[in-house]
Amino acid sequence: MSAAARPRQDVMTLPTVRGKLTADAPLAPLVWFKSGGNAQWLFEPEDVADLQAFLSQLDPAIPVMGLGLGSNLIVRDGGVPGVVVRLGKACGKVELADAYTLQCGGGASGIAVSSAARDNGIKGLEFLRSIPGTVGGFVRMNGGAYGREVKDILIEAQAVLRSGEIVTLSNADLHYSYRHSELPDQAIVVSALFRGEAGEPATIQAEMDRIAAEREASQPLRSKTGGSTFKNPPGHKAWALVDEAGCRGLQIGGAQVSEKHTNFLLNLGDATSADIEALGEEVRRRVKDKSGVELQWEIQRVGVAGPEAHPRPLPQAGGEE
Repeated sequence: MSAAARPRQDVMTLPTVRGKLTADAPLAPLVWFKSGGNAQWLFEPEDVADLQAFLSQLDPAIPVMGLGLGSNLIVRDGGVPGVVVRLGKACGKVELADAYTLQCGGGASGIAVSSAARDNGIKGLEFLRSIPGTVGGFVRMNGGAYGREVKDILIEAQAVLRSGEIVTLSNADLHYSYRHSELPDQAIVVSALFRGEAGEPATIQAEMDRIAAEREASQPLRSKTGGSTFKNPPGHKAWALVDEAGCRGLQIGGAQVSEKHTNFLLNLGDATSADIEALGEEVRRRVKDKSGVELQWEIQRVGVAGPEAHPRPLPQAGGEE
């Protein structure tokens, strides 16, 4: 990362925290692709109040980004300037708030939320079992699967703004659309209120088991991947367009289009984030040439390019590997 791209750490004065603040923290171990550079600072707050106090005192010029489980993320090789916030266990609690309503911390996983719903006889949240992320991430992205989306279950969410102020945002305030919300820039979701309906725990568990088995059978879950790469265009399935464009198994450097599910990219072991992103762009180009459809990234790409901004040469069209 160039000196112009990020403030120098030796001249940055950061607020005192009760949680953990780490300089030049590796992010590759924290994301599913296991690639990418470091965070200039990684902040793991002790609790929401710690996060608020830190952000309210942090120089407004320093950017802030939230990080959940890192399942839908490409961290570029030059790393992420500013502060990356990762919520821990203190922000991961899931509790019964009212009849068929759960209060969920922003750091809670989809599995934790769906399991708590089952234990409390709440159906309609089973699809969260299949979203490999945290409440904060899928509230921001309107995460969804198996015919359901977060907008179908969210009552309201609480977020800490870049200023440190905490706000409550209703479902309507977020103006949800497909894999998108209007959550304020740099805001960190710290809790969400989800509502389902009455159900039998055994029936709920059976549906969760069905979802888990279907994902295991159809997706490369045991690989270094980032989940669904592209959004489904209106009237199309992204994986089918990728397949029709001849991209199944296509490889650039250490990155490959999955042969099991063509809307997944894989790190075969030594891929750089530049390899992975370049492969995604090559897939987009081939799909546009073949079908006229312009695929949109679903995976978030953050940070700055490393010293090797242009990865190894792309294969020629039709040259699958």
